[in-house]
Amino acid sequence: MRVLVTGGAGFIGSHLIDRLVGRGDNVVVLDNLSSGQLAFIQNHIDDGNVVMVNGDLRSLEDVMKAMSMDIDTVFHLAANPDIRLGTRVTNTDLEQGTVATYNVVEAMRRCDVKRIAFASSSVVYGEGAPMPTPENHGPCMPISLYGASKQAGEGLISSWVGTFGLQAWVFRFANIIGARGTHGVIFDFIHKLKADPSRLEVLGNGLQEKSYMEVGDCVDAILHVMQTAEEPLNLYNLGSHDTASVRRIAEIVVEVTGCTDASIEYTGGDRGWAGDIPKARLGIEKMLATGFDVNMNSDEAIRHTATVLLQEIGLE
Repeated sequence: MRVLVTGGAGFIGSHLIDRLVGRGDNVVVLDNLSSGQLAFIQNHIDDGNVVMVNGDLRSLEDVMKAMSMDIDTVFHLAANPDIRLGTRVTNTDLEQGTVATYNVVEAMRRCDVKRIAFASSSVVYGEGAPMPTPENHGPCMPISLYGASKQAGEGLISSWVGTFGLQAWVFRFANIIGARGTHGVIFDFIHKLKADPSRLEVLGNGLQEKSYMEVGDCVDAILHVMQTAEEPLNLYNLGSHDTASVRRIAEIVVEVTGCTDASIEYTGGDRGWAGDIPKARLGIEKMLATGFDVNMNSDEAIRHTATVLLQEIGLE
């Protein structure tokens, strides 16, 4: 099978490509390398299993160039990786999320590509959703611009399914963490402790509590669900069985880094930034019903991530 991965040089995309190449797929990557790293997939390019198209999803012409390469299935993972950026540059998620997704599905229509998997997010549920949150919770009222763009992307894909006969798998992710991470709370904590081993600043009161899923589990879940769910439109939460607090993450990172004398200092408030959802846990019963389960729950995934990121940064 020949597949297109948008954002394939990024964190989740590069892990997905490892699996796709491993099962024998030919892969085309569309990425402008604004946040991804070519080094993540260079071995596959060198081996001839991946074709790299350096292009911007905000350009329909660039998307058409990649989509025209005899594609069977699209994995649309590209997006703005920094949710907080939307609070300062308010068109970021509109352009890198909504417009980019329109260009992907429109290019699919023009090139007669019928299958798409979309990386959505738990943030579409907004604030105050029941925990754990099932896929049929609604109405979804996101409180971040990133969440709004993900909900818009879901709507565009759903409409292309209904109007143009696409088949789609929409995955609402918990917090995905692991090797090659380039942002997020664990990444930030490690770099803060690198700068000052005596002190760790934590945004909010530390009581924020969310589910964390290891990236290998995430991409394995995507591929498993796509092999078992066959409706025209398939919607699945992907996450772990439990949650972890930001306070707990800080404790684990302090322990793993060896900065055990660091004072953990909280800025206060119930959330880290405007648009942040303090507490979130996805219902994963639908995922489990397909026969897939995670190898790591939140604490284990956090410790694993802190350990591998420390190695990658070269601080161990």
